[in-house]
Amino acid sequence: MEIDDIHDLWNVDSKIDDLELDQESLKIPQLHSKYMRIITEENSILGKMMYAHKMLERDKFEYYTGKMCDEDLKERGWEPLNLKIMKNDVPRYIEGDKDIIRGLMKISDYREKVTLLKSIIDSINSRSFIITNAIKWKKFISGEF
Repeated sequence: MEIDDIHDLWNVDSKIDDLELDQESLKIPQLHSKYMRIITEENSILGKMMYAHKMLERDKFEYYTGKMCDEDLKERGWEPLNLKIMKNDVPRYIEGDKDIIRGLMKISDYREKVTLLKSIIDSINSRSFIITNAIKWKKFISGEF
């Protein structure tokens, strides 16, 4: 699920009908369940991406230190490195590697999604207080307090 899709879902789900506050109160568990399912899926994907990234970093270390065998190079579709890199310089090459950067960008996107979903869940958790305050305000305006 893309971050724009999450924004679109929340844009619809975040609205509270002030004429149907009782119904809005009853929707809270459904909204919580919906967004918990989404965050669980996104967290799972993020975890797998982070593990895959660690493996890629290890492979890139082997590649840049010249320790990767020809069979592994072919399996990954990488060309043999025709450059001797000093061990001190390997981290710089790994940090600047296009595959590493691409992976880090994807991880960053997923972290952003998870952060957004956590924020949405926090909002859902406080929704009952918002509804209670709206009911109290309506009572106050109508002179019941």
